Amino acid sequence: MDARPTTAVIGGGTMGAGIAHVLLAAGSPVALVEADSARVDASRQAVVASLDGAAQRGKLPEGTSRDDLLARLTMSTSVDELPADAALVVEAVPERVDIKQTVLGGAARACPDAVLASNTSSLSIGAIAAELPGDRVIGMHFFNPVPAQKLVELVVHPGTSEATTTATREWVEALGKTAIVVNDAPGFATSRLGLTVGLEAIRMVEEGVASPEDIDTGMQLGYRWPMGPLRLTDVVGLDVRLAIAEHLTRELGPRFTPPQLLRDKVERGELGQKSGRGFYDWS
Repeated sequence: MDARPTTAVIGGGTMGAGIAHVLLAAGSPVALVEADSARVDASRQAVVASLDGAAQRGKLPEGTSRDDLLARLTMSTSVDELPADAALVVEAVPERVDIKQTVLGGAARACPDAVLASNTSSLSIGAIAAELPGDRVIGMHFFNPVPAQKLVELVVHPGTSEATTTATREWVEALGKTAIVVNDAPGFATSRLGLTVGLEAIRMVEEGVASPEDIDTGMQLGYRWPMGPLRLTDVVGLDVRLAIAEHLTRELGPRFTPPQLLRDKVERGELGQKSGRGFYDWS
């Protein structure tokens, strides 16, 4: 496998670990940054687990082992320690503009030639870019689980340069994925559409129209969805869905108002797969 330029991932949670996985598998050295040593250890274990799963399914690149890929992974607790020659930096930190600006600002200083990509699923790329070298900033919205999902939604704001868009599209192709390009707008394309169906499915449960299982089966068999909207909500996280719905309500109006059932479940800690219970029992 040909070596590719150095990359960096900031934030090693579920999404960050998955992004690191696919960059390693594409032949790129990856510098992964987390907030502290405990999270560094957890993030490395998440990458190891992801690569182990791929190995068991025969999905690692031909002629490579998990250890071959891990040899390209470096870990740190400071954005200032990112390699200066990094060609791509992807942040996967919590969904707050100020946090994303801070980490990408540090990356912009440490990696003067890198594309600065945000993995946000709903925040304005233009707002994130406001305090940054805007021509280098682009949305790079991966989907969970990153190694399996084939789509990456690229989000361009008015200041994104054509060179940045082209380079990022080439990275997506190198990962074996397909890019769509959308303009910076609340919810982009995929989050807005996915949330619309998900919220309506929750309202249907709330109103007693049908069970979560039957709603999901209807969408899977009737519309060829690989996963129903309520199971998908559990996988994404009910708290994440609620935050996006509240954001889009502020930006686009009351049609995205979260159902009370969604608020109640989040209040009870029923966040989906990660908490063991949402619309389904994951225990």
